[in-house]
This record gives sequence, C-alpha cells and structure tokens, in this order.
Amino acid sequence: MCEFCVKHGEGKKWYLQAKNYAQDLWSDLRRRRMIADFFNNFNRDMRQSLDNLERLARAPKFVQGMVRRIATGRQKKTHFGQVVPIEDVERIFEVVDSVVRAPCVCRRLTTGREDRLCFGVAMGSAASRLGEIVDPSYWEGPDGKGLETLDKATALQMMRDFEGDGLVHSVWTFVTPFIGGVCNCDRADCIAMRTTVTSGIPAMFKGEYVASVDWDKCTGCRSCMRVCQFGAIGYSAGARKAAIDLLYCYGCGICRAACEQKAISLRERAEVPLVARNW
Repeated sequence: MCEFCVKHGEGKKWYLQAKNYAQDLWSDLRRRRMIADFFNNFNRDMRQSLDNLERLARAPKFVQGMVRRIATGRQKKTHFGQVVPIEDVERIFEVVDSVVRAPCVCRRLTTGREDRLCFGVAMGSAASRLGEIVDPSYWEGPDGKGLETLDKATALQMMRDFEGDGLVHSVWTFVTPFIGGVCNCDRADCIAMRTTVTSGIPAMFKGEYVASVDWDKCTGCRSCMRVCQFGAIGYSAGARKAAIDLLYCYGCGICRAACEQKAISLRERAEVPLVARNW
C-alpha cells in the first residue's frame, strides 16, 4: 500500500474511503483558499514551475536530489495524485454523490486547447461548491459549456473512451487527504505526469497494481508498447512477445485496454515482492 493508504485509508485503498471526499473537509477555509488559488493562478504558477524545472535540469546532481525531495514533500501535503485503473474509477463513482466535467487546466497551458478531460467528484453538489469559490467564467471557455453535471454512467463511459485513447486515469487531492478530482493524463500534455516521469519529481504515486503479460496469449503485436505512457513495456525479440518492466509500471491498465488478445491483466502491487514498496 502507498503511504496515503496507511495514513488516510486505514490500510486500504485511500481513494475508496468516503471520508476523503467528505463535506467537512470541503468546509475547511484553508482548503477552500487553496482551491481558489489553484484555479485562479494556475497559468502563472505553472509557467514559473516549468521554468524552474528547466533550471533544475542544469543544476548539479546533489542539488537536483535535494530539490526533488523537498518539492515532492510539499506536493504530498497539498496537491498530489495517484494512478488508478478503470475498475477503481468505477468504485470511486460508487462512493461519491456527484460528478462534473471541466476543462483540463494543464492542457489549457500546454496546448492552448480546452480539452474537457477532468472530472470533479464530491459528496454533495460538486458544481455548486466549486462555483462558490472559483469565478464561474473560468469554466466557460470558447464552447460555453461551463461545468457539466453528469450522471455516473455517462461519466464512466467517457472514462472508458479516454482509456481507449491511451489516457491514464488519476485521482488528485486538494490539501491532502481531500480528493476533489479524477483526471485523464498523458505525458505530452499533463504537467504533473511530465514532472513525475520526465523530470523525476514525483507529483503522483504509482497505482496499486502492476501489469502482467500472459505469453501464451501474446502475439507480439506491440499495441501495448505504443500506448504505454511510462516506457514500461519492451519487446522480446527472441520470444517475439511483449515484456513489462515492473519497476517502471504504474498499473494504469492502458496496455490492457489496447490488447486485442486480452493477454494483459493487472495484479495487486502488494502481492509482487519486487515492487511491493516501489511507488
């Protein structure tokens, strides 16, 4: 289990605990200020962060290591994520009362587009609560949809469609342990994933699972390799089969969705000694 499961999940998957979506957490004034600042100042803050990442890449190795530890420690207290597979997204939707769809703040900055790939989740009405602290005009964008309130079945189908496009599902805190969002990420456009995977500064935990390939079913088509966001899948030229490097696997299940032979499954990370403590 990741450290959040220990601290905030009583030894179970922390993002499946209703208490981490509870309204009393939302009522905390510090948290409400953090959420307002996050959305209102996102572009300014993230541009500064991206500039800092470029400078860090040129710094001595010992400086890089120190900064990474400090930055990740701060993120865990405020805005941190974890990769989750589609079956756990479904379980999350069973826990919460409401789901809204909104533009992705990362992609507004990195691509200039309004890609509506982020979902607010909450006990109670997520849409009205966000409207209390974030200017409603923030959500409108060029298509004028604002915050879209969705039924859970529609939201889940959207998630499945995003998975088919190779996007990774992830949950996010707004002052830990309160979970306020489920996002759909890729390494090219998502700043958090880019920071974690490319820059080596974790802004999210690996998932509670790892992928496994059944070589009896694998045909070596490499479809799984093409969609893996984490560079965790290789190809055995001798066996002509896909092979997963468990140390790099985030357990998102995107490779599983891409495999037409159904040769890939997910295993509980805790049951695999090599990576049981690898987050």
